[in-house]
Amino acid sequence: MVQYIGIAADEPERLERLVGTSKRAPLAELGWTEEDAYMWCIKNKLLSPIYTTSDRGGCWFCHNQTIASLRLLRKRYPHLWALMMKWDLDSPVTFHSDGRTIHDFDLRFSLEMQGKVPCDRRFRWKMIDLIGGNRYEQGYQHPRHHCPG
Repeated sequence: MVQYIGIAADEPERLERLVGTSKRAPLAELGWTEEDAYMWCIKNKLLSPIYTTSDRGGCWFCHNQTIASLRLLRKRYPHLWALMMKWDLDSPVTFHSDGRTIHDFDLRFSLEMQGKVPCDRRFRWKMIDLIGGNRYEQGYQHPRHHCPG
């Protein structure tokens, strides 16, 4: 199986890591620089709105973005989040290689806002499994329920 990676021609250190793998970098193969890719994304309205507050974020639908970026996208750009939710249903593969979907992240962020799961590094996906029972049904509020984004 071939895996396509968004690495540009002017990222030699990152390209070197692909040698001997089944990963390909079509941008580099075409000779595109990071600037070329950036301008193409602007022209085609694919650039993440996250770039208004960050100097590196990638495409708004990128599966490699951070949890914080996903959380921010959901909160500030609900129309893009809704489109990702639709694509999630239409896609033959999951958003993350670990099997997590955009719908899983949507549930996580909703539960964070309700204070039922932490929004920091202590979060574990198994916490969501616990919500069906005991203290969560009784209105338990996680002590760190103020999530950023």
